[in-house]
Amino acid sequence: MALIEIFRRQGDFLFRYRSYFPIILVIAGISYYIYLHSIGAYSYNPFYFLICFAVSLIGLVIRIVTIGYTPKNTSGRNTKSQVADTVNTSGMYSIVRHPLYLGNFFMWLGLALLTKSVWFIVFFLLVYWLYYERIMYAEEFFLRDKFGTVYLNWANSVPSFIPRRFRWHSPGLHFSFRNVVKRETIGLFKLTLLFFVFQYLHEYLVNDLNFTIELSFWGQFWFISFVSSGVLYLVIRTLRKKTRLFDVDGR
Repeated sequence: MALIEIFRRQGDFLFRYRSYFPIILVIAGISYYIYLHSIGAYSYNPFYFLICFAVSLIGLVIRIVTIGYTPKNTSGRNTKSQVADTVNTSGMYSIVRHPLYLGNFFMWLGLALLTKSVWFIVFFLLVYWLYYERIMYAEEFFLRDKFGTVYLNWANSVPSFIPRRFRWHSPGLHFSFRNVVKRETIGLFKLTLLFFVFQYLHEYLVNDLNFTIELSFWGQFWFISFVSSGVLYLVIRTLRKKTRLFDVDGR
């Protein structure tokens, strides 16, 4: 089988199961985080946690800006097959061809940085690159076949992942706050949950594996953040299923 076909098949497979990649990353990160604590090699700093969270928020902001301007049947969470009614060439797509994956990168980089381990961060970078390179290849293969020269002309002028210039082409659509709230609140919830998990694990491990520990100020901070974002997500999820409040024509 030709190498391009192998890459495409691998990319299609990884695309369908791309929601499982964060699970693998989280398990690896938590395991290594526990290991570093067990050998006394971890130096905790609550302000470093905030810096890591800021890195993750950069990724969430990139996703928000992308989703806020994209039309229906593009930039979706579909997993069974590739879907695209048009080629997105404006907004974040005028800066990079895969802005959602760029956003995901920063979101998960913030978590990888929590380990304070150069080796784990390098491991994350390599795995992320190999994993999403195949997915991006499969997506671009699909778009080239469907849209031909329209896609190729855009792809030739816009980098795939690392921005080289910031020439923002204004989208023809208005920014949809409702679409962002509907689709990206879960991202904020997952981030605050995971940062709380890392914070709690630190306090649990340094207090002789005591589940009944009283949370520190920062433990309470991350717990309140996690609960607040969780309640917000559940409310929005309920409204989305029971009402048409977050429905936007063409989004």
